[in-house]
Amino acid sequence: MIVFNVVVSLFVIVLLQFGGMYIFSLMTPYREMEEVNNGNVAVGISMGGQFVATAIVLGIAAYTNSSISHMSLWFAAGYVCVVATYWVFDWLTPGVKLSDQLKQGNVAVGTLLAAVYIGIAIAVSSLIV
Repeated sequence: MIVFNVVVSLFVIVLLQFGGMYIFSLMTPYREMEEVNNGNVAVGISMGGQFVATAIVLGIAAYTNSSISHMSLWFAAGYVCVVATYWVFDWLTPGVKLSDQLKQGNVAVGTLLAAVYIGIAIAVSSLIV
């Protein structure tokens, strides 16, 4: 029974991780993987930050909850905060349209955005505990 629970938990974790990445991809007006395949480092760095931030929230949700349903609910709550970060950060920097800067390959913006994602994920995860 333990092996079954571990397999199901791993399946749900992978599903939530990639589902989270898919939601992030819907937020940008360009295709992220296409940009990465074309060598856009800024988008790659930003995607890396998205992946790590999603994993942080998911990892803490999984660690602090004993049921898959509670883990999924806490992940969703934390993930909404991380996703909202993109929109709030874009709103707080009116002179810089994040999606345009990333599409143009601005590595500074990609790096800053990745750090913001990761920082918010760590802060939000502390509330899940």
